[in-house]
Amino acid sequence: MSSLRNAVQLICYPNRMGSNLHDLYVTLERHLSDAVGGVHILPFYPSNADGGFSPLTHEEVDPAFGDWKDIEKISAKYDLCVDLTVNHISDESMEFRDFVEKGFASEYADLFVHVEAFGEITPDDLAKIHIRKEKEPFRRVTFADGSTASVWCTFTERQIDLNYQSEQTYRLMERYIRFLTERGVKLFRLDAFGYTTKKIGTSCFLVEPDVYRLLEWINDVAFKYGAECLPEVHDHTSYQYAISRRNMHPYGFALPPLLLYSLLDANSVYLKNWLRMCPRNMITVLDTHDGICIPDVEGVLPDDKIKDLIDNIDSRSADPILRRSAANVHSVGAIYQLTCTFYDAMMQNDDAYIAARAIQFFAPGIPQVYYVGLLAGKNDRELMNTTGELRDINRKFYTLEEVDAAMEQPVVQRLLKLMRFRTNYPAFQGRFELNYSNDSSVAMAWRHGEHYCYLFVDLNFNTANISYIDESDGTKRSFQC
Repeated sequence: MSSLRNAVQLICYPNRMGSNLHDLYVTLERHLSDAVGGVHILPFYPSNADGGFSPLTHEEVDPAFGDWKDIEKISAKYDLCVDLTVNHISDESMEFRDFVEKGFASEYADLFVHVEAFGEITPDDLAKIHIRKEKEPFRRVTFADGSTASVWCTFTERQIDLNYQSEQTYRLMERYIRFLTERGVKLFRLDAFGYTTKKIGTSCFLVEPDVYRLLEWINDVAFKYGAECLPEVHDHTSYQYAISRRNMHPYGFALPPLLLYSLLDANSVYLKNWLRMCPRNMITVLDTHDGICIPDVEGVLPDDKIKDLIDNIDSRSADPILRRSAANVHSVGAIYQLTCTFYDAMMQNDDAYIAARAIQFFAPGIPQVYYVGLLAGKNDRELMNTTGELRDINRKFYTLEEVDAAMEQPVVQRLLKLMRFRTNYPAFQGRFELNYSNDSSVAMAWRHGEHYCYLFVDLNFNTANISYIDESDGTKRSFQC
């Protein structure tokens, strides 16, 4: 049985609702103490690339954000989710610097994936590799003695992939897990785990059964120390079922594009098909620090509907992020992520946005709300243009004063009321029900003992209404979201 509260969780950076972890705690206490039961804090470790996802270690807090006392203050009151960067470590980490200094005599040499050990890698082999940058996933290293070798780096040149053929890597991961759970972590988001499987002749992405052996090992270790796992993968929805079957929380990444299509087209057919079969232990999101991912809805929405959705949102988003292969990085036209805030994707329509959140909150699983979505944030093209990172369009920096002001927006007040209901009403500890409705509406309910709540959303008019049994006197009450 999960130790996590079935309550709304906030996703946030350590320094974008205010300037540090102290400010984040102030925001939680000032605005969200009765609206969320958990917090996913994006990487707060010392890092030199990729918005925190190039950690030097998982055993330090970047002093710019605060210290472990700040983390423990949050974890004492809220279920804390943090990122465990499974695939790689920073090139400024102590381990990699020692490797550069001492070469293969370093005690840490086996932590890294040595490209030469694979033998010849042909152009055909390269063409199959799933990559995340505009070059092959290798980096040439010059050692202190002048000799050179190549290591695998899937993401930026600063992020050096870890070698899961080495027991040393497993010891490092267990050390990180133990350290973090001792500071109150209850949920590990397993970042980029799909890239850990290196087999030449394959995509080197989600290679089975290797990837599941690793996930099961991490999950067992986390469980030993009192935590749970949330593997992060954007691909065909079947992977989320495989994760769920292994007693880990899958992401409901199909939900954002499904809801966008459903609300923009006033068609609930595909959404309800998915709700009937989706994993019941998932973590749901409408927005995250990444874009709105398309692979997760392939096979759930028909291809022509996906194309219609992309065309609809295109004018409100920055350039999409594409899928690539290492042999011809410009050849793959398939869209991987759409880059815009969810509020902008919904055309800044308050009613449609709140209807989407209501459906998310009534869907099975634990709902997470990204901080930009919480504040009904709009596309931050200025930040995106400054950094050159497309996803920064949805990664705005808010001062505490800006947070306070955004919280007063009518749409945010409506969202907060909905979050408080979802976090505190007892029926959500029970059983999910998908009720009958026509093809332009959605009807969902939760039941736990004498507690019952029911949501009806009319997609034609973007109205969402909730009825429920009042805990205090047993009377039936209702409100419009």
